[in-house]
Amino acid sequence: MIWIDTIVQGILLGGLYALFAAGLSLVFGIMRLVNLAHGDMIVFAAFAIMLITSTFGLNPFLAALIAAPAMFALGWALQRFVLNRVLGKDILPPLLVTFGLSVALQNGMLEAFSADSQRIPAGPLESASVNLGFVTVGWMPLLTFATAIAVIVGLNQVFYRTALGRAFRATSDDPVTASLMGIAPKSIFAIATGLAMVVVTIAALYLGMRANFDPSIGPARLIYAFEAVIIGGLGSLWGTLAGGIIIGVAQTLGAAINPEWQILAGHIAFLAVLLVRPRGLFPRAVD
Repeated sequence: MIWIDTIVQGILLGGLYALFAAGLSLVFGIMRLVNLAHGDMIVFAAFAIMLITSTFGLNPFLAALIAAPAMFALGWALQRFVLNRVLGKDILPPLLVTFGLSVALQNGMLEAFSADSQRIPAGPLESASVNLGFVTVGWMPLLTFATAIAVIVGLNQVFYRTALGRAFRATSDDPVTASLMGIAPKSIFAIATGLAMVVVTIAALYLGMRANFDPSIGPARLIYAFEAVIIGGLGSLWGTLAGGIIIGVAQTLGAAINPEWQILAGHIAFLAVLLVRPRGLFPRAVD
């Protein structure tokens, strides 16, 4: 029963990692952009939610609803006025720009919020749990996992059931041909990054409610997101969820054997998958 509980907790932890990775997978799937500031964006959004919660005394979920449009606008402006200028066949300029953005964000948050660990208060939800018969799980991990599934379903609905999704797919396949059909690739890229920042806000909400965070933890969140995306297959949203679950289960199993092995076990699982499937489990441009 202990091992069953460990695996269940790992699956639920994978939902959080899938949320970290979904925005990264979305951006890469559409414009082949690797955003090295993605983890710091998550931390920035967590600080924004915390600030709104403490200033106005709002519920964290309501604070996230307020922060999401602001993060969309930030992502749209960042892509429209900065990243679009460096996109091209050479992947180095976007990497350098997003690396610089990562450094700037970390230092800016350090100046604004200090190096102290923070947490978004979730009230009774933090300790609430439900007995499933064979295992007892917290409501927070369950809600996180359910939200991850909802986000991925929602993104897939946008991709395959809307005109915006058709523009996303067309621009991803061939920006030049898409522009000849009346689609403005730079505007589509900006909307995609804005949408990714909304997903980042959701990930930040659960990060802040489930664990302490500080300005320096962004790169570690980026590593988890990268691993989940690569395990699942670059650009595959459902694959991202599978990747997050694999990392989560590996970490909880490693921690059950030896607490010092938790992080290492996740990295070993990542390498093991790459040895078997170098392109990931579900390699697609966009899922």
